[in-house]
Amino acid sequence: MTDEYEHYEAVVVGAGPGGAAAAAALAKQGVETLVLERGTEAGSKNVSGGLIYAEKSAPYTIDSLFPDFREEAAERPVGEYYMHNIAGEKVKTFDLNKIHHHDTEWCDAVLRRHMDSWLADQVHELTRETGGGLLTDVRVNGLLREGGQIVGVTCDELDPIRADVIVAADGVNSELARDAGLMDWEDPEEWFQGVKAVVEMDPEVINDRFDVSPEEGVAHLFGGDLFQNVRGGGFLYTNEGSLSIGTVFHLDSLADERAEPHELLDSLLTHPLLDQWFQGEYDEREYAAKLVPDSKKVAHPSPHRGRLLLVGDAAGQMQAQGPIIKGMNHAVTAGGLAAEAYQEAKTRGQPEAAGALYEQKLEDEGVMKQLRPQRYRVTRFVSESPPVNWLGEKVLNSRVGGVGIKAFGGLLERSFNSPFVLGMAPDTKLTYVTAPARIGEVLGTPVTAENDIEPPELDDRIGDLTYNVGDPHIEVLDDSFEASGLAVTACPVSAKGFGGGCYREETVQTNGSTERKVSLDTQPCVECGTCAIVADTHWEHPSGGKGVEYKQG
Repeated sequence: MTDEYEHYEAVVVGAGPGGAAAAAALAKQGVETLVLERGTEAGSKNVSGGLIYAEKSAPYTIDSLFPDFREEAAERPVGEYYMHNIAGEKVKTFDLNKIHHHDTEWCDAVLRRHMDSWLADQVHELTRETGGGLLTDVRVNGLLREGGQIVGVTCDELDPIRADVIVAADGVNSELARDAGLMDWEDPEEWFQGVKAVVEMDPEVINDRFDVSPEEGVAHLFGGDLFQNVRGGGFLYTNEGSLSIGTVFHLDSLADERAEPHELLDSLLTHPLLDQWFQGEYDEREYAAKLVPDSKKVAHPSPHRGRLLLVGDAAGQMQAQGPIIKGMNHAVTAGGLAAEAYQEAKTRGQPEAAGALYEQKLEDEGVMKQLRPQRYRVTRFVSESPPVNWLGEKVLNSRVGGVGIKAFGGLLERSFNSPFVLGMAPDTKLTYVTAPARIGEVLGTPVTAENDIEPPELDDRIGDLTYNVGDPHIEVLDDSFEASGLAVTACPVSAKGFGGGCYREETVQTNGSTERKVSLDTQPCVECGTCAIVADTHWEHPSGGKGVEYKQG
């Protein structure tokens, strides 16, 4: 009988910034709140670039809910923001401080293991005061239903738990969002893949090489021809005693080009431009990867069903528009608004109305306008059409295009700093590859340094990660190369001709004929979810505390 199941007024699934914000806001309103986290510790399953913003216009910021956040949980304040347009060894740098500071109260670099574990400590204390708390090593695997209605959650390690409201902050691979039919993994065009290295560097060295004080940090973005025509780019953020360096690419482009994610990261790491910061020294702490939703296409306009409310990546709330990369701040806002909506609905005696009220708040506070800009939806049918992009490529690469770039270089830099322009930037090769490469070619100056660092091989990167081995959590439904072969190249811990990793290509003799098959080993999996989209698989998370455990995140 479901009446015998444990009951909490609110259950929050996931202890990242969105879940922490929701739990804190609920607990501060006296709501009995239980938080369930799959990792051995909050942050052990999470990866971000990562910059967290506090926007002036936002109704909730992480420091408004956790006043000591910046002093205790963040790395460095990031006050400078630059975009490097690369063509071979020629580079033209644009100053993007205007867009970086637009509507920005502050921006800090963070590492997720440290940040999320600190947040979890605060959340545990807040929720204990209302009769709840925070439990780790618990995988929530689905929704508990009664009479067809959502009434709670089911778990691998615990009996089902009933709740009056469920806040799903369980990330981009949310099993609750999929169980409710609010998210699917059918179209690679709707997703990005991020791959990241955390690189050791002494604080004093960072201060010197990046020309910042101990209380300052800087962000650098990279685009152009160094990524094998894959749509996307790279980033570098200064932490207190390390650098976060990574790449983010449209998953459909990564798959179409059969590009290897770790090789694209190495293309950035070994470019001569980065020698000014490495100076021949490279010590990689951790290699990581994650899937990222493209909010322009998948931010759910109605992220709720019954008692279930989605926040953060689980709701597709990741803003990536040109050089604008914001996600954690939107998760925080959504978590706060979800808690606010439940409390208001409860006060009115209509707790079942929390979802509709949450949806309205996302609209009223302007969150959805940022995540799904109307001008992009209106213009994309023209700006992303093949004829328009074919013509644009021809013009941009012509003598006329070069003359135009020389004449309007200042205007181009201002365009990169315009929220209006970026809000309708098309997701095309022209935008992400051709334009920055041509800008670098026409306006750039050669980088004369030599970058002779040697990033670790893929097998060393995999071997340096920590895994708590559990049962296989992915099943290949069709092992033919036609159905699942893209996983061999798109998976960030697999590669063509590589004997380790998750996915491998094999040649099998069957009845006198030769077939290409793929095989799977989930032990080195980093749980990014890429293969769930590009291959024919059944994908789920490992049980609580099992699988990869990130130390940096």
